[in-house]
Amino acid sequence: MCGIVGFSNNVSDADEVLGRMLDRIKHRGPDAEGKYIDEGIALGHRRLSIIDVSSSGDQPIFNEDGSLVIIFNGEIYNYREIREKLIEAGHKFSTNTDTEVLIHGYEEYGEKLLKMLRGMFSFVIWDKNNKELFGARDFFGIKPMYYANMNGTFMFGSEIKSFIEHPSFVKELNTNALENYLTFQYSPTSETFFKNVYKLPPAHFFRFKNGRFEAKRYWDVHFNADEKTQLEDWVNRISDTFHNSVEAHKIADVEVGSFLSSGVDSSYVAAIADVDKTFTVGFGSDEKYNEIGWAKNFSKAINKENTSKVITPDEYWNSLSMIQYHMDEPLADPSAVALYFVCNIASDKLKVVLSGEGADEIFGGYNVYSDPNGTVYDRLPRIIKRGVGKIAEKLPAKRGVNFFVRKGKDVEERFIGNAYMFRPDERKELLKIKTDAPDPCAITKPFYDNVRNKDDVTKMQYLDLHMWMAGDILLKADKMSMANSLELRVPFLDKEVMALAEKIPTKYRVTHDKGTDETKYITKYAMRLAAKKDTPEQTAKTAAKKKLGFPVPIRVWLKKDKYYDLVKSYFESESSRQFFNTAPLLRLLDDHRSGKADNSRKIWTVFIFLIWYKVYFENNGKY
Repeated sequence: MCGIVGFSNNVSDADEVLGRMLDRIKHRGPDAEGKYIDEGIALGHRRLSIIDVSSSGDQPIFNEDGSLVIIFNGEIYNYREIREKLIEAGHKFSTNTDTEVLIHGYEEYGEKLLKMLRGMFSFVIWDKNNKELFGARDFFGIKPMYYANMNGTFMFGSEIKSFIEHPSFVKELNTNALENYLTFQYSPTSETFFKNVYKLPPAHFFRFKNGRFEAKRYWDVHFNADEKTQLEDWVNRISDTFHNSVEAHKIADVEVGSFLSSGVDSSYVAAIADVDKTFTVGFGSDEKYNEIGWAKNFSKAINKENTSKVITPDEYWNSLSMIQYHMDEPLADPSAVALYFVCNIASDKLKVVLSGEGADEIFGGYNVYSDPNGTVYDRLPRIIKRGVGKIAEKLPAKRGVNFFVRKGKDVEERFIGNAYMFRPDERKELLKIKTDAPDPCAITKPFYDNVRNKDDVTKMQYLDLHMWMAGDILLKADKMSMANSLELRVPFLDKEVMALAEKIPTKYRVTHDKGTDETKYITKYAMRLAAKKDTPEQTAKTAAKKKLGFPVPIRVWLKKDKYYDLVKSYFESESSRQFFNTAPLLRLLDDHRSGKADNSRKIWTVFIFLIWYKVYFENNGKY
């Protein structure tokens, strides 16, 4: 795992500029630094040594005649097999790295190489003879890639913060991203919070030549259920495929550990990975917010060492500016901070960890996926549900009313992902500024169009795989692990695992059957049975446990004077008044404190943006 950065070279002090840009991302690769500069390009690399830890693995790396140069962030788990084919084809290798496999593979296969890869990656290759830059991002978006074309300079890299050091970079807030963020809790499009800075979408490659940028998708998810195969066969296939993926993800020349919560995903990974160390964090002593006891008991059951940490409220709140600095863009997911701390304690002992991200999106694990057809009410005619929903929309929002509002809408209207913070009318009331941000449904529509003939569960999964997972789950996984110079690997997010999951019928992803020990599991049905089959009795209990994620007690903290006052000071600040109407912000805060409503996530969304804005626009990218 590493950090990359580069730009089209039109400055006289390219080496100095590149050095400053690399310094900004030193946390991604503290083991080594490498540069390549010619009249057309400047490429920089920070290395975290995982495979071929000797200096021969330092980057940039060249092909035989030096005409191609590569910088690479990630891991290719099947690089040895590809390497053998390339040697047979006559390629000469000077290292044992997966990086060199990429450059020779591109030389041999061109863009077709991408479909051969198994791993997580973000890389660029400079073709010196053709003056062309080729870059690519992995299938799911595990590794980031940002780019900008400003003042005649094309720049790219693992983190936006490195761009700040380039003289051509113009730092300007993208207010469209702000309005979208208020609904999604992350930036949901290819635009970022920095105007004219973009994210290369997952499963895309690009070419840049003569000032022209072109991007193209090379892979996608295609759900096509095989209804003939029986449940037991699916369980066995999941077991076999996931064992294979975990083994592939353990390839390293350094020790590998595993994160562990009370959920089935991380427990399944930790149990079959056969690692020596697991890592867990929690808050206080309330079991609702602290999974440490569960994790320690599970680690004991599988005979592994568990390291844990209880995060204090002050530690959590004092870290927020630093967290948002590392995030590059504001992310209002409270679990990002917890993830930072579990990465921190793991980085004290090793360089690589396995984690359970991706299982919910691939196998159907979110509780909301059990919603579409789970009640008698769902069997009523659509016209009746829509009528009741319209009436319910006019009533004060509360749990029972929200049910009828939700059921009165098609999935394309009601579901934009796992977080829906501010409705379009709410964010307009909140914002003082005017933007051109699209309606949330306009953002999700292209994805829903791709699965228009599928069932609602599949539609939600497809949307989450393309938006929520890359925009929230994998963003925080990459940024929080790299902030601690730790490589985080996600064996559920494997091309072969996805190829299997695409074929599993919806009834084996999410089931509403009841009556036996087997069918009481609602979400991730077949995967839970595979975990139960493969792991100790303790995992069987884990497989039945309600999903918690990384529970954080922000709703409790926001009622305490210390934290209420802190948030209020941000809401009343001059920065806040640039963008927001103060009165509705304070109303959200006071109604939450008095118990009139649980506004904690809406409050958090605005608060985190203001913290991020202070770091990047008031403190010039410093915390």
